[in-house]
Amino acid sequence: MSQTLLNALQNPDLYDHPVDSFTLMETHISWILLTGDYVYKVKKPVNFGFLDYSTLDRRQHFCHEEVRLNRRLAPELYLDVISVHGTEDAPDLGGAGPVIEYMVKTRQFRQQDLLGNMQRAGSLEAQHIDSLAEKLAAFHQLADRAALESPWGEPDNLHAPVAENFTDIRGFLSDPADLQQLDQLEQWAHSTFQRLVPQLEQRKADGFIRECHGDIYLDNVTLIDGEVTLFDGIEFNDAFRWIDVMSDVAFMAMDLEDRGLNDLAQRFVNGYLEHTGDYSGLALLDYYKAYRAMVRAKVALLRLTQDGVSEQERQEVLARYHSYANLAERYTHVPLRFGILMQGVAGSGKSTVALHLVQQLGAIRLRSDVERKRLFGSAGSGQLDAGLYSAQNSEQTYARLAELAVQVLAAGYPVVVDAAHLKHAQRERLRQAIEDQGVPCLILRCNASIDTLEQRLRERQQQGTDPSDADISVARHQLEQLEALTEDEQLCSMDVATDAADSLTHLVSQLRERF
Repeated sequence: MSQTLLNALQNPDLYDHPVDSFTLMETHISWILLTGDYVYKVKKPVNFGFLDYSTLDRRQHFCHEEVRLNRRLAPELYLDVISVHGTEDAPDLGGAGPVIEYMVKTRQFRQQDLLGNMQRAGSLEAQHIDSLAEKLAAFHQLADRAALESPWGEPDNLHAPVAENFTDIRGFLSDPADLQQLDQLEQWAHSTFQRLVPQLEQRKADGFIRECHGDIYLDNVTLIDGEVTLFDGIEFNDAFRWIDVMSDVAFMAMDLEDRGLNDLAQRFVNGYLEHTGDYSGLALLDYYKAYRAMVRAKVALLRLTQDGVSEQERQEVLARYHSYANLAERYTHVPLRFGILMQGVAGSGKSTVALHLVQQLGAIRLRSDVERKRLFGSAGSGQLDAGLYSAQNSEQTYARLAELAVQVLAAGYPVVVDAAHLKHAQRERLRQAIEDQGVPCLILRCNASIDTLEQRLRERQQQGTDPSDADISVARHQLEQLEALTEDEQLCSMDVATDAADSLTHLVSQLRERF
């Protein structure tokens, strides 16, 4: 592929559609030609070891793979593979004669609709992250699973690219401090891997190694017709794609944290977990986050392999590297753990408070309404199924919440259990499970006036998006059933007036002092 061909492709007469103008963009592995309605991507004839586009046959293969794989998530975006015939100075698209190059044709979208650009412009909202978590969860549920006899997901194979990263990066570094940090990160990665081998083996046995996206960050997500859409998944290396689903989740969470959006990262992880119930994956999340940070660190350094890099560009590349390496180092730190039990009737603001704590304190939220329906099924939003809330089902639901709370804490995360906790026995079960993990447990009692309860529940039913089916009659019944905290419970409890304007800000400050 030469500059001559790139220039010759910028001829409107070659295309079977109107061309507004040509814009040529470049990455370290591709040239991207924007024409107005459509985009044409040409793979560079490069070989980085983990990626090999060095021959025309390989570029043809990976062009078709790119279309096949990305149609799983964005069928309306990925259109075709276009063959380029003729000569470099006089190309012909789809004509006769020998093929000189291949291009992936996609629908063009507005660059301002990339979630990465929306974040930079300050227009990225929580609803976009919620939608992304839901779409990724649905995609993973349907993705092909690695056969038990396949090499994919074997612990040593999963760790191989983690180890390879450090070898690749080391060749770019010369500063002693950088090399020392890299050595420490490598030692942590290897020791953490050894500790996680049993969990990694179990993940494959349980079917969590699937044909994933492999490259999920905000610049690979856009709005198509207003819908959050993932694109540009990895096609060039099977091992980078046949991975644990939690590695996909970790990549997006890491990218959000790299951008300083820790609250949205927590919201994304929690949303994904609530949709999938895959809380066992939490034990691997920091290991995968650190790996993903070092992948982006290596990708940044690859810019230095290109011709014509100025000293200013070199310093910018090194700054990006340091940002990712420092982020990876954060994931090696020992976390602070605690448990919080929300308490309150329907409409009291428990879930709103719990989600705020998730975003501000880095906790994982467990919701009784979600886990109850995961265990016993759902009559559908807005349809109250009395059987779903029977004493026996409630007993099993709280047992499941206790089991998951232990799992979350064992993975190194604080936990917030979002449930009514009307009965002393329910609260005691959760408290005991949490305190048995050697961490403190706090009961947060959410209170609001009956008028506020009624208004919130009416609005919630109208929206039809909340997993809870409760209405005001349920809230009134719960108020009658609510068992007062014992003297012992009162010593480890706090009240939150959720209809007060500054209650959440004040609460977070109090909790940070307490924990």
